[in-house]
Order: sequence, then C-alpha cells, then structure tokens
Amino acid sequence: MLLRFYVTFNIVNEMDENTERKTQTKAVVLLSGGLDSTTVLAMARDAGFACYCLSFQYGQRQSIELEKAKANSVRLGAVDHLVLHIGLDAIGGSALTSEIDVPKGRSFDDMEASVPQTYVPGRNTIFLAYAMAWAEVLGADDIFIGVNALDYSGYPDCRPEYINAFEKMANLATRAGTEEKRSLIIHAPLLRMTKGEIILKGVSLGIDYAATHSCYDPDLEGLACGECDSCRLRLKGFTEAGLKDPLEYKKREHNDNF
Repeated sequence: MLLRFYVTFNIVNEMDENTERKTQTKAVVLLSGGLDSTTVLAMARDAGFACYCLSFQYGQRQSIELEKAKANSVRLGAVDHLVLHIGLDAIGGSALTSEIDVPKGRSFDDMEASVPQTYVPGRNTIFLAYAMAWAEVLGADDIFIGVNALDYSGYPDCRPEYINAFEKMANLATRAGTEEKRSLIIHAPLLRMTKGEIILKGVSLGIDYAATHSCYDPDLEGLACGECDSCRLRLKGFTEAGLKDPLEYKKREHNDNF
C-alpha cells in the first residue's frame, strides 16, 4: 500500500512539473559550459522561462566545456539540450580552433586594448543564427546569451551595439518577425556586470562554479592553465566577489589569499 502511494505521488509530481513547463514561456539559452553562460541559464530559469539549451562542438580545443554544459543543463532544469556540430576549425584563424598559441599572462589593460588571437571569427553571429532558427521552430521569442562588455577580452561580438544589431536583423529575417509580427528579443543580462557581480549573482542562485569550465587552454585532463585571459578574468572576479574559486589550476596567480 505504501509503495503504491509512493509511485502514485511521483507520477502526480511529474505530471504537475510537465504541465508547468508547458505553460512557461520558452527561451533558447546559448550554453558553453563556462561561468557566464551557466549563470545566464540560472537567471533565465529564475525568471520563469522553460529553457532549451544550445551548445556547439565547433572544433574548439577546450571541448571539455561541452561536458560541463551537459551536466549543468540537467542540474539547472533545462527542458532540452541540443549540441550541434559545426566545423569552425576548418576555417581556423583563432587560437581556439587552430595551432595558434593561446596568449598567456596578458595584463587586464592589454585585454582591453585589442582583439586577441582567441577571437573566433563570426562565432557569436553563427551561434545566434542557429539559436534564432531553433527559437522560431520552438515558437520561442526569447534568446539568452552570456556576453559581457566589461570584464572581457575585447571581442567585437560581445558589445551592446552588436546585440542590438543582431536583434534587429533577426526580426527582419524570420517568418516569426515579418509574417507573424512577433518580436524576437536577445537577452544579454550580463552585458554591463563585472565578473565579480556575475559570480555573486550565480552563487545567490545556487550555481556550483566547480562544475563550470572557463580556460582556453586546458591540459588533456581538463585542468585550467590559470594564465590565459579567461582564467585570469575568472580568478579576478572571484577575488572581487570575496570568494575562492573552487577550480584547480596549473598556475594560480590571483585569488591565492583565500
């Protein structure tokens, strides 16, 4: 009798959860498995969206991030997680997709001065285009992306002007925007937040940052280098937040005092 009640109770709970998801507003969330995109997923879920996560195997050297993306999509309650394979390594032109050395030990001033070798030509435009297509198929009017224009490496496709321009283009380029008169919105909630503010927001939403990956040049076991722009910005952010980064590093120049 107790077993029957337990099974019935679980079935009812699953039905309630499925019903709630059907009534939630759908959103496509670009999820890399890194600190920023994982925080954005948590923020979208907290705002009440039913999240459909989209990740890419694009030939990047830090493919461990996809393992983190998969785990976090489940942990944070995404409805679905789609991984698309696109061969940007065939184009090359970036330290993330070719044999070009990843810059190490750059100062934060240097990061703001010029576009680094880790810039992947067209990456965010390509990612957002796929997100736009999937959103149209899902009937979703919201896309979330974890770009940041404060603590970042100077990428041109992380600026507010770029996000605004893509949103305008998307509403001109889709049936949803033209024939159905729907408005696609590109949400970039981290755009004007410091890395420290992003981390504190994520912690308040229960994110386990040990389950994320940020490094551009990890070793074969996935250990972060601690010297690339992404590692240095992440460590700086944890220091600003007054927290110790839970990740292990080959070399940890910042955040040592915790």
